[in-house]
Amino acid sequence: MSINPITRIRRFNRAVVRETGVLDQSYLGRGRPLGPARVLHAIGPDGAELETVRSYLGLDKTLLSRFLKSLVDEGMVLLEQDPNDGRRRIASLTETGRAEHTAYNALSDAQANAILSRHPRADALLDAMDLIGSALGQDEITFEAVDPRSEIALYCLHEYYAELDRRIDVGFDVNLSADPDATDMMPPRGTFLLAMSDGLPLGCVGLKGTDKGYAEIKRLWIAPSARGLGLAKRMMEQVEAAARDLGISLLRLDTNSKLGEAVKLYETSGWTPIERFNEDPYPDVFFERAV
Repeated sequence: MSINPITRIRRFNRAVVRETGVLDQSYLGRGRPLGPARVLHAIGPDGAELETVRSYLGLDKTLLSRFLKSLVDEGMVLLEQDPNDGRRRIASLTETGRAEHTAYNALSDAQANAILSRHPRADALLDAMDLIGSALGQDEITFEAVDPRSEIALYCLHEYYAELDRRIDVGFDVNLSADPDATDMMPPRGTFLLAMSDGLPLGCVGLKGTDKGYAEIKRLWIAPSARGLGLAKRMMEQVEAAARDLGISLLRLDTNSKLGEAVKLYETSGWTPIERFNEDPYPDVFFERAV
């Protein structure tokens, strides 16, 4: 026998509704439903423009206005016109609102810890959540240029190195590779891009500037939870556009034949195989593309 996948999805949906308190009139015991609580969180301690809040939460203007009115009436939120654009309004938290924001964060953290603590395979549970979050949020992924030495960039790079070590027959030691200098992946020579989903990194890719008449694509990595969603192709399009913006017209890259999905991506997206162009001991496949 097999269980209908629709039945499995609906069971999951009901479990999430129960666990997160979507239908509670006093979400996390703070005296208001989930909707206004989410608006309070989206405004945050630094404040936010209303259209940004509406877009982030996926709310229509009427519902957002109703939630905002309730928060204003409670003394949690102030609404003001943007001093630089009279057509826009800015929401900010009052002192009371900031205290409520802090209280919600503490309760949400405790709820998350409770979920993990009562499951015998917390890592597997988190992996499943990442997979679902990536699938449901794939249309909301954003791309950000960051310093390749930043903590979040280093996290992605370490994940990339660990995967190479697992998949390449001889393993991988970044100290033996042609590891690019960070400044070569920063403007004006290059860039380092992250794919972000609601604050979590799902992938990275670097553009390394050189003085050889071309730039190199480096360190393309996609989190396991986001694979199969076309994100690698989107990241390549983003980094190629960044190259054009920097006046770079020729790109090269290398990879290892054990990374079959990467080789296939390059073969099917306009990259031309070329002879080896570096002394890095790990790659055995080389490509070039004019942009």
